[in-house]
Amino acid sequence: MLGYGFPKDSFMRGMEHRPDAIVVDAGSTDAGPHKLGAGTAIVSRQACKKDLEIIIAEGVKANIPVIIGSAGGSGAKVHVEWTKAIVMEILQERGISGIKLAVIWADIPHAVVAAKLAEGRCEPLGVAVKPLTKERLEATTGIVAQMGHEPIMQALEAGADIIICGRAYDPSPFAAVAMHHGFDAALAYHLGKILECAALCADPGTTKDCMLGILKRESFVVKPLSEKRKCTAVSVAAHTFYEKDHPYLLHGPGTVLNLENCEFTELGDGSVEVRGSRIERTPVYKIKLEGAMKVAYRTFVVAGVRDPLLIERIEEVEALVKEQVHDYYSEIPQGEYSINFINYGLNGVLGELEPIRKPAHELGVVFEVVAATQELANAICSTVRSTFLHYGYEGRKSTAGNLAFPFAPSDVPFGAVYEFSVYHLMEVADGCEMFRCEYAEV
Repeated sequence: MLGYGFPKDSFMRGMEHRPDAIVVDAGSTDAGPHKLGAGTAIVSRQACKKDLEIIIAEGVKANIPVIIGSAGGSGAKVHVEWTKAIVMEILQERGISGIKLAVIWADIPHAVVAAKLAEGRCEPLGVAVKPLTKERLEATTGIVAQMGHEPIMQALEAGADIIICGRAYDPSPFAAVAMHHGFDAALAYHLGKILECAALCADPGTTKDCMLGILKRESFVVKPLSEKRKCTAVSVAAHTFYEKDHPYLLHGPGTVLNLENCEFTELGDGSVEVRGSRIERTPVYKIKLEGAMKVAYRTFVVAGVRDPLLIERIEEVEALVKEQVHDYYSEIPQGEYSINFINYGLNGVLGELEPIRKPAHELGVVFEVVAATQELANAICSTVRSTFLHYGYEGRKSTAGNLAFPFAPSDVPFGAVYEFSVYHLMEVADGCEMFRCEYAEV
């Protein structure tokens, strides 16, 4: 992940193998819709630049392409421009010239999505996705689509030295390099699937290290570049299952990767060879759309509880606190805000799905208020905190306070809350239709 950092020794060991390209993924929806909706990056500018300084300098020195997938995290116009500014700054500071820079935009106009919806050529990706009404579409701050390998291959064929991609299907930038050099699409995409998380397929796994992918005509090899790691058949096979809804079918833009008959062979030097990947073209080419809309504002508090009497009945007390706050703000419709409690040490991760209902001797309690405005979220959260702090539950002996606060001020106004308003598959004519590429000579 661009900006997560990597050991320079590993990177330089990789450069000794004289690679054909340097590829780095920069995107994810793991953190939800906020980064896309708010137009902010996943990592800091300083961290992104620190990684890119090494990547660009060595890529230029070796005269090989540098490809950045899903620039800025979400790959929208603002994220691509943010990344491009960092790249240009590095080139200027290092006096690098004679570079052909390609930018592939992944932004999709609202009008295009509206038209495709009307034609029945745009469908939600799963039953949990809310209907995309006219109002929700208009409230969406921006829409991006995940590009496949096709527009990236075009940029490579045009001789681009640095390619900054908007939102991209994670394996696509890796697959594009392989396919540009004439390698099999199935091997290219499967290798890309593994490399997009770098050394997460190694043991011990991490996203903060470099990996080498070596393509052959009927197989590929994944090789760690740190002496601290090795790949095993299990570690590489396990990562093949990463982020999939099916054991061996992986859907991408215009493709379905079939990994049912793959073989993973340890080569004895810490690397693993993979063969047997297959790929099929879908009858209709579809791209995944992502869009976010602002829905509310959040304020939260982090607190600790150690009283065994309160821990024993924490959820009961929280329900009573919530009820008291509702009564106090009876003039405000409850539909305009929500109060939520997360009890770490009880069921803070799995919630109602938690199978082990044994509370720890202390709990970390996070409570949040999500409301129509920041002012309302602040006000209600303040009342929740003060009510909870002094709530007189049955059996309580001390009146000094129920909660311990690690921070002052205790109440943290978070700001806008976003949700995915667009999480759809849209039909297109081909893999390049929606992705505009611009070139510049630096």
